Amino acid sequence: MTQTKTTLAAMTLAGVALFATGASACGPDSACPVEGGEYLVALPDGPPKGAVMFIHGYGSSAAGVLRNSGMINAILERGYMLVAPNGLTMEGRNGGNWSFHPQRYQRRDEVAFIHTVKDDVIERFGITQEDILLSGFSIGGSMASYVACQTPDAFHAYAPVGGSFWRPHPTTCEGDVRLFHTHGWNDGTVPLEGRVIRGEDINDIGAFAQGDVFHAMDIWRQSNDCIHAKADRMKTEGAYWIRGWDRCVPGSSLEFALFPGGHVIPAGWSDMVLDWFESL
Repeated sequence: MTQTKTTLAAMTLAGVALFATGASACGPDSACPVEGGEYLVALPDGPPKGAVMFIHGYGSSAAGVLRNSGMINAILERGYMLVAPNGLTMEGRNGGNWSFHPQRYQRRDEVAFIHTVKDDVIERFGITQEDILLSGFSIGGSMASYVACQTPDAFHAYAPVGGSFWRPHPTTCEGDVRLFHTHGWNDGTVPLEGRVIRGEDINDIGAFAQGDVFHAMDIWRQSNDCIHAKADRMKTEGAYWIRGWDRCVPGSSLEFALFPGGHVIPAGWSDMVLDWFESL
């Protein structure tokens, strides 16, 4: 279906415009409705060359993602649009959450919902699937990780921040991926080794517990058929300590960046990850 894009107004974010497409318009202040939910977008001045879909963390929202002006402006200045899906509102709370855990009650099929948002973005804004990076912070990073594991070909690449698998970890994933995981060395909310949210023992089969990021990286190495567990590249200069695996299945990519901070999206993350995305 042919879509006509019309600039309507300059938004408060630097360089952001709201575009109308066909019979409807949506942007930072007007949600794009899809089956099962909705999402918000922020767009650069001209036609976007790609999209970063960013999944919010526990208790946050799509609007909360768009309030991160440092991250958003860095993405927009690179010519990418920002897509922010909304998690389902929790009972008695204002914020949203993602019910992806395989052993917990799932209010909706979250992986299917993320696919629905992606398909709507492609149709509404003329973006191709090969130009979309799926990312997310905290439990949003977990959500992005499960999408990557269950449907690795759904997005061109994945970039979780401060969130990964939960226990029990997946035993296998459906195929190789292009994935860049970023995590704070001092993260106490989602520690690198994980922690128990409900329960007494992290190894208790009934516990609700975060997974181990190092174990998750091993799952990704196996998914990508990497020859060695040891990283092929290690970088310790600058704000990030980066480990990369190159001797893996052709077309895959695996990067792991640590920074000396806590449970945050670190400064410079957008440019670092987009540099990697554009190099693929």
